[in-house]
Amino acid sequence: MNDSLSEREFREKLENLFFDIEDIVESFDQDFDIDGGSGILTITFPDASQVIFSRQVSQREVSIAARSGGFHLNFANGQWQCGTTSEVLSDLLNRVFSEQTGDKVTSFDSVTAEPG
Repeated sequence: MNDSLSEREFREKLENLFFDIEDIVESFDQDFDIDGGSGILTITFPDASQVIFSRQVSQREVSIAARSGGFHLNFANGQWQCGTTSEVLSDLLNRVFSEQTGDKVTSFDSVTAEPG
């Protein structure tokens, strides 16, 4: 956890992250349904499975629910990292989306911690 970020800065970081994820998913050839609101981003796959991202501001983390399980990522040392698998966010998303699409996904390599 990075306590040096103010709550406002942390919320901005989450907002930028969710926008980045949406942009990447929208670039896929497959038809995904993207629904965002109230701190939750839901990606519905063509087979009706979902990956759900949830902002957990009070815990300073992002929660991800996927077919393969639930993951909680904290922001530390300039990156989002899963406390359970130790994966950084880009690796976790590439794996989860690969598992759920059945195709190798590497599109999330560009997900960064910082806007821009």
